[in-house]
Amino acid sequence: MSHPCPEAPKPNWLQKHLLLTTISLLRRFCDHKGSVLMLTKNICVKYGSLHDPMEAQTMMFIAQRTNIPVPKVYMSFKHKGLTYLVMQRIQGHALGRGWQQRTPESRAKLLASLKAHVAEMQELRAVSPAICSVNGGSLYDPRMPKATIRYGPFDDVHDFHDYLRDGIQDHDNHTPDVRKLIRLHNEKWEGPTFTHGDLSSINILARGDEIVGIVDWETAGWYPSYWEYTTACQVNPRNYFWRDEIDKFIHPDPKALEMERLRQRYFGDF
Repeated sequence: MSHPCPEAPKPNWLQKHLLLTTISLLRRFCDHKGSVLMLTKNICVKYGSLHDPMEAQTMMFIAQRTNIPVPKVYMSFKHKGLTYLVMQRIQGHALGRGWQQRTPESRAKLLASLKAHVAEMQELRAVSPAICSVNGGSLYDPRMPKATIRYGPFDDVHDFHDYLRDGIQDHDNHTPDVRKLIRLHNEKWEGPTFTHGDLSSINILARGDEIVGIVDWETAGWYPSYWEYTTACQVNPRNYFWRDEIDKFIHPDPKALEMERLRQRYFGDF
């Protein structure tokens, strides 16, 4: 069972034809940000073979139930193995841009706003103990060290932990670290909590001292309560400065972080 989930608008034949033609003509000339093509000042399209079609529904869910700024979804569809998401282009810059040049007051204001957005997301109540996507289905994360980028859904946190360590159960032959991981996994963990799953400074847009958008919701879903913190801590090298800010907008959970580092050491890193 899952929350009622809004369906993303689908284009009619003419809209799809016009959009695909426009992308074909403009992709060599328009600005790109990764896999996102900036069609106009106010519209962009995210497309590719690895993109999750659930991202559109997730953003619509968040827009309906919170005040978190997310791009408005105009349409979403699949065509010849590619997923297309046409959405609002939010006018703002990645929060990490010029972060070191901001005043302490500016940083504090932005982090306080971000903390409020995270708290609002965490106040969403799950209707079941399942670890799953916004519509109760499988989850998506191309960073996971598995053979497939889709996984789940799981009945509860315990089943999710079992999956993360490949079903390994406690045994005298295991190393002390692996046994410690299993003990930690088997403790009672709060969940599920709605989670963005990639709160990098790259995915947070600001204009002045205001957060105007949070983007890239493809890894979002109902996860254990610690997942937002531990995934945010997995910063990439060009975003490394962000590690010093995470505890200021997500409640720190050192035990969960230790558990995740053990899991990544023995069962695969992001």
